[in-house]
Amino acid sequence: MWGNDKDRDEVPARSPKATNTVDTLIGRQTVITGDVAFTGGLHVDGRVKGKVMAESDKNAVLSVSESGAIEGDVRVPHIVLNGSIEGDVHADQRITLSAKAKVTGNVYYRLIEMTSGAMVNGQMVHEGATEDKVAPLPDRGSEDASDTEEHSRAAGTLFDAAREKKTSL
Repeated sequence: MWGNDKDRDEVPARSPKATNTVDTLIGRQTVITGDVAFTGGLHVDGRVKGKVMAESDKNAVLSVSESGAIEGDVRVPHIVLNGSIEGDVHADQRITLSAKAKVTGNVYYRLIEMTSGAMVNGQMVHEGATEDKVAPLPDRGSEDASDTEEHSRAAGTLFDAAREKKTSL
């Protein structure tokens, strides 16, 4: 109705093979100290003090509720976060940061969805299937260098004049 099916297929909301089930639940009153390795779906309402990793499962999904927290690095292909993570996050496929999500650490992702209110205190690093290649700028030569200096002086003069008159550029 709002768009054709072709547009929706270009960027799927979730990988068609990602699991929709929760195989493991960590309840609100539960605190796990140590690393957690899982396959399938893991939902965290409680607290994990250690790394959380999907064991060679490209379809694994980690969901962390608003009351859930992880203190350690996370390495899972599909992540839906509405709680907090203190550590680096590696989402090989997709990460969704909901309104209450808070990450203190770097986020490495292929596809990201971030809702207003989500916070990331760290770097966000895109890791695509292929590395982006940037072509170097062509050498402009010495003739263009004098033109650039002249333009810089003219811009500086305009800026100084505007500041003296207290007008905006």
